[in-house]
Amino acid sequence: MKRILLPAGGAILATGLLAAGLAGTAQAQGDVATDALAKTEAQAAEVLDFWTKSNNAALKQAVAFNPDSLEVKKIKSGGGYSADTKPGSAVPIGEEKKVAVKTQNVNLPKTIGKVFFEGRDGKLYYCSGTSIQSQYRNLVATAGHCVYDMAANNEVVSRWAFVPGYYQGKTPYGIYIGKQAFTHYDLDVYEDFDRDYAFVTVYNGVGGPNAVSTKQVTKAEYDAATGEKFTKEVEVSEDEFKKGKLDPKTTDLYSRKHGTRDQLTSPDYPGAEVAKVEVSEATYKAARVGKGNGYKFGEPIVEQVTYREGFEYAEKAKRNPREYPGTVKLDRETATITHYYVQAWYKPGSETKYYRTDFFVVDTAAALKDVGRLGDMVGGQGVTWNQPGGTVVRTFGYPAGPHPDGNKPYTGVTPKWCYGKTASKVLQVPAKKVEEHQSLRCPVTAGYDGGPWLYKYSNAKRLGYVNGVTSLIVDTDDNKRYDTITSAIFDGETAAIYKAAAAVWSGKLVK
Repeated sequence: MKRILLPAGGAILATGLLAAGLAGTAQAQGDVATDALAKTEAQAAEVLDFWTKSNNAALKQAVAFNPDSLEVKKIKSGGGYSADTKPGSAVPIGEEKKVAVKTQNVNLPKTIGKVFFEGRDGKLYYCSGTSIQSQYRNLVATAGHCVYDMAANNEVVSRWAFVPGYYQGKTPYGIYIGKQAFTHYDLDVYEDFDRDYAFVTVYNGVGGPNAVSTKQVTKAEYDAATGEKFTKEVEVSEDEFKKGKLDPKTTDLYSRKHGTRDQLTSPDYPGAEVAKVEVSEATYKAARVGKGNGYKFGEPIVEQVTYREGFEYAEKAKRNPREYPGTVKLDRETATITHYYVQAWYKPGSETKYYRTDFFVVDTAAALKDVGRLGDMVGGQGVTWNQPGGTVVRTFGYPAGPHPDGNKPYTGVTPKWCYGKTASKVLQVPAKKVEEHQSLRCPVTAGYDGGPWLYKYSNAKRLGYVNGVTSLIVDTDDNKRYDTITSAIFDGETAAIYKAAAAVWSGKLVK
């Protein structure tokens, strides 16, 4: 893997925004590791096409990432956290001029969304993430293991994308393709989960709400098309079907689906219908009363007719008694025909239907629409570091995986949140090289990883300061239910990596 080490002191562009908002940062040397995700626009376009084709089918197939890191043992508490530098922060987008607001309402931040990627195992996954403050408003914060595949020599994952506000295949604010990932050298090289965080620059968003463009074409154009295409059957009349089949240019576009005949069945068959069948007087009298095939269908019906009509019916009955089973009674000038009926229960058949096949191609170029920078579209959370233990935070994410006992209380469709104070003592997980993690009681499951821990969260503005991202989801009392989430501690070295990422431009895909 090609790795570039950026000294923090020389990686920051001196802008008024960053100068005002990034105070108290450690000047760490050699901590920043960066790797390309979609390095070129052509690579990014391929990633975009992969996730959005067939009406965002791949996005809908992705499942909550559930790495082995969730199954950790031998968890214990350590001492208190000691900051490596003074506390510092970068203000949220839109909050560069701070305004105090007090509120008790709980609102979900507009900045959060799902991080989608393809693992080195070829499967499609998602984590959680959030838009954060940066010079070019193009930065996403998430867990490091949602960017670097720990099971594949720490190579970056494939086809990384961020979708804020994602909901069941919908991309209301567009889809943002990852360009460059920044993390701590110790995570990138040594799988050190004490540094399980990543900051990813993204290209301008593409799409917006259900951006789809299709074009109806001829069969010849459809056959010649090499991109995404599909067909659609349209029901037509029998007259159009016959006309189309006679035209050599369209005969193969029309098809017929034969119907089925009514089938005799029992009265208890779901959807069974009853009909009356006329029979002879003798058959009717022998039939039983009740519900069933061959049972009596009501009382006999007496039809008043003329003498001639009665006489003609009687003559036909002599030649074909099955077709004319009624009993005729002739009088001098009039006559009566008595009809007898029994039940016939049947399963209805279907009618023959006729179809025309229409052909369509997806006009990818017309469907692509630049929706602008991520931070301009949804805003961005601030970032803070070196906050003490016992800090009140709100955490957010999209949990969907099951607990170890198989219970699956979440669907991953909508984001969930937890609220409380982080533990005053650090959590230690030797199996993951964790010596110092902050932790919070929160009974969520896989899919929540990468979601932000927001300090000083304003419910009215839906903004706060990212003080961590969910790393491990653990069961601290061994009852087979996850009860605690952990995060790497954001310290001065984290700030240096964040500052390096926050000063990098990414660009746009649609010119």
